[in-house]
Amino acid sequence: MRYYPDPAQNPDLKVINSAIEEAFAEHGRGNVQMPPKSYIFFDKGDFRTMPAYIPSLEIAGVKVVNVHPDNRDHGLPTVMALLIIIDPETGFPSAIINATKLTDLRTAAAGAVAAKHLAPKKSVIMGVMGSGNQAKAQIAATAAGIEIEEIKVWSRNEKNAEKLCEIYREYECRTESPKKVCDCDLLVTTTPSVKPIVKDEWIREGTHINAIGADAPGKQEIEESILKRSTVIVDDYAQALHSGEINIPIGSGYYTKEEISGTIGEYVLGRKSRKNSSEITLFDSTGLAIQDLAIARTVLESDNTVELSFP
Repeated sequence: MRYYPDPAQNPDLKVINSAIEEAFAEHGRGNVQMPPKSYIFFDKGDFRTMPAYIPSLEIAGVKVVNVHPDNRDHGLPTVMALLIIIDPETGFPSAIINATKLTDLRTAAAGAVAAKHLAPKKSVIMGVMGSGNQAKAQIAATAAGIEIEEIKVWSRNEKNAEKLCEIYREYECRTESPKKVCDCDLLVTTTPSVKPIVKDEWIREGTHINAIGADAPGKQEIEESILKRSTVIVDDYAQALHSGEINIPIGSGYYTKEEISGTIGEYVLGRKSRKNSSEITLFDSTGLAIQDLAIARTVLESDNTVELSFP
């Protein structure tokens, strides 16, 4: 059995974006097995288990991943993950992968794929809500897929927002108020908020929104009325209903499953597409286990391994 302590060194983001795009396509074709992730909740966070199988890639496995928003205070990542790869033929655990950085990359790639297929144009003004690792990753992955003209960032921590803009200064990155950040072509939300931070009145026609942060029950970044104005696309129906951006509006009866336009896999396959430049589109990303397997496939031949014995 191989152990991959840190396979995310100098990643090729275009390769990762392509791998995640194909995973979504396989999901759209109905060619994967993937039950919704399950949660264990703690006072200050949670952990999830995420199993899946992609026959076309001959890969199966399960990821265990936590989300603890206060971990920065302890010098730890908010998200940490371990991925176990299972041989579909024998059930043998063939690899263990430190998937902490890979989780950031595959989540960011989902946003990049959605932007590729749903952004109103190929050169965008990008608004980013949040300034953590996922905000950083979203910008990098998106830039590997479409052209970014400029970036506007808001964060509860102004210094973190300024640091993020320092990293991406080549895009004329600047910090702004939440309202001004939302005045953009592509809005990406990456916060752990449980109350809406994006107001309906701030979203103009033609905006595409990548709603990334609401990845567990009770989380919500987008004001509910925005959903009624938007074409909503999910990564997976089952997960989105109980842990995505729409989970609270669905639970209250304000929004219904029937109002969802479809899955990102259907848009990747061309079965559905953006209607026009004035349409507001919203991608509800919950994070799928098949994404973890797809990115794992790109690193399984890495030399950065440690051999472990297994009876």
